[in-house]
Amino acid sequence: MNESAYDRISRSPKFQELVRQRTRLATILSILMLVIYFGFILLVAYAPGFLGTPIGAGSVTTIGVPIGLFVIVSAFVLTGIYVAKANTTFDRLNEEVLREVE
Repeated sequence: MNESAYDRISRSPKFQELVRQRTRLATILSILMLVIYFGFILLVAYAPGFLGTPIGAGSVTTIGVPIGLFVIVSAFVLTGIYVAKANTTFDRLNEEVLREVE
């Protein structure tokens, strides 16, 4: 790609919108995942008794197990949210930018 095409793309309002939307979504999802993960780590560090509490009377499964599963599943869900947005909105904006440059 020659420099003039690069300059046209970087000045395109649709490209700037694409970058802004992608950055905003990635930041929100990253912060959300960090809060979930570090929240779990803080529970492990400061409330191990709570995490070790059985779910029910006579149960061997503790509260920590579903919370840990929630941390793992939330990573997949947040990744799925980003991929869904990337495959729809971001791809559409990318195609519009490329059509403008041609």
